[in-house]
Amino acid sequence: MRVFCASVATECNTFSPLRADFTDFVQSFYAPPGEHPDTPTLCSAVFPALRRRVATEGITLIEGTATWAEPGGIVNAATWERLRNEVLDQLRAALPVDAVVLGLHGAMIADGCVDCEGVLIEEVRGIVGPDVTIGVSFDPHSHLSEKRIGNADIITVFKEFPHTDFVETGEACVDLTLRAAQGRITPVKSVFDVRMMDVLPTSLDPMRGFVDRLMALESSGQVLSVSVVHGFMAGDSPDLGAKVIVTTNGDAATAKRLSRELGMELFSFRGAARPEFLTARQALTRAATVPRGPVVIADVWDNPGGGVAGDSTIMLREAMELGLRNIAFGTIWDPMAVRLCHAAGEGACIALRFGGKTSARAGDPVDATVTVKCVRRDAIQSFGSSVVPLGDCAVVEMDGIEVVLNSNRAQAFSPDLFTNMGIEITPGKILVVKSTNHFYGAFAPIAAQILYAAVDGPYPSDPRSNRYTRLTRPVWPIVENPHEGEPA
Repeated sequence: MRVFCASVATECNTFSPLRADFTDFVQSFYAPPGEHPDTPTLCSAVFPALRRRVATEGITLIEGTATWAEPGGIVNAATWERLRNEVLDQLRAALPVDAVVLGLHGAMIADGCVDCEGVLIEEVRGIVGPDVTIGVSFDPHSHLSEKRIGNADIITVFKEFPHTDFVETGEACVDLTLRAAQGRITPVKSVFDVRMMDVLPTSLDPMRGFVDRLMALESSGQVLSVSVVHGFMAGDSPDLGAKVIVTTNGDAATAKRLSRELGMELFSFRGAARPEFLTARQALTRAATVPRGPVVIADVWDNPGGGVAGDSTIMLREAMELGLRNIAFGTIWDPMAVRLCHAAGEGACIALRFGGKTSARAGDPVDATVTVKCVRRDAIQSFGSSVVPLGDCAVVEMDGIEVVLNSNRAQAFSPDLFTNMGIEITPGKILVVKSTNHFYGAFAPIAAQILYAAVDGPYPSDPRSNRYTRLTRPVWPIVENPHEGEPA
C-alpha cells in the first residue's frame, strides 16, 4: 500500500497587523521531503506515526513537504500558492497512492483564499479520485468547512487544550486512515454545528469531564472517533465557531445522534468553561501575596499563539508601577532590542527601548537602563516532545524584573523558556507568560498558583465586537440563542 503524507500549517489572525510569507515558515519549521526530524511538531505528528507503521504495515511511504509558521496575520498569496503547488506536485509525482495523510492546522487564511485547508483537501481529492482514503488532522482552534468535511474520509482533532495530545491525534489519524484504506473499516461521519465561539480549556471542568467522556466513547467501540473543533475567534471565516465530528464504522444514524447530543451538551457550557479572568493589576497584586511560589500569570490575549506580535508592555508596565521584584516575563518579541543586547554583551549596562512596536493597543515601548544578564543564539523551548525555536534571545534585568526578549515569535510552553536563559525559578518567583493555556501542562507541576490576566490589547477577544465580514450564520455570543427554531 502506497501512502503520501504532507503538512502545511499555520493559524491566521485576520485582525493582526502582522503578515506571513515564506520566510515565516522557514524560520519556524520547514522540512523538504525526507527531511522531517524524528520528533514531531504540533501539526506534523503524522510523519513519525507513519514511519513507525512502515515496517509493521508493509506500506510504502512517500513524504512530501512539512512546514509550520508561528501564528500571525494572513499569509500572502504567493506563499500560499507556492506551498499548495509544492505539495500537490509532490502528490502527482507519487501516484498511484492508496491513501493520503495531511497534518494541517485548520485556521490558515491567505490573501485571496479564505479556506486554504479546504481548497488543499479538495484539490488532493481531485488528483487522487474518489476511491483513495484521505485522512486529516486539525488543531481545534480552526474552521471546519464543507470542503473539508466532504473531501476527507477521516478527520481527527486535538482533544486537549493545551494541546498535549497532538502526538496521539496524529497517530489516531494514521491508524484510522490506514484501516479505512485497507477496507477494515467503513468510516461514516456526522458534523454538528454548535454555533458557539468561546474559550474552552480542557484543563478545567466542565471541559475536562467532557473530553474524558469523549475518550471513553472511543474506547467503548461505539465510535471510531469523536472530535471537537473549538473555533478560532480571531479568524474572519464563514465557518467560525465550534463543531462536533463523530465518526462511526458504517453507522450513520448513531453518528448523527451522538454529534447532536454532544454538540448541544457543549453548547450548554457557553460562558462557563473559561477560567477566572483578572485584570493585570488584580493578577499581579494577588500573585504578590502568595507566600510561597512560584506563581504563574498568563497574559492570555497577548499570545503569539493567537497571531498577535507578543510585544505588549501592558503587564510589564503594571508590574513596574507596583514596584514588584523577583518577577520574570517570557517573552517580549523585539528582534531589534535582542540585536542591541547581543552587541553589548553579557554584563553590559545599557539604555534600551523595547516592546510596544507593532500595535497602538499594545502599550508604549519601555525605556530603561537595563543589565544584559544573558544572550543566546538559536535559543529553544520545549513543547512536549517538540522543539520550539525562539531565535536569538536576551535576558535583561531592571530593578528586580527580568525580561526574556526573543527574535522568533513564540508563546510560552515550558519553564525551560526561562531556565534555558539562565533565569532561576525560585519559590518566591512570579512568572508572567504570554499564552492562553498551552503553558498549563508544563507549568502546572511547578506552580503554587496559576492566574489568568485578560488585558485589553491587540487581540480581538470578544466576538460580539469583532468586525467579522464573512460570518452569516448565527453564533453565540453574537446571537443569544442561535439554535432557536431548530427541531429538537
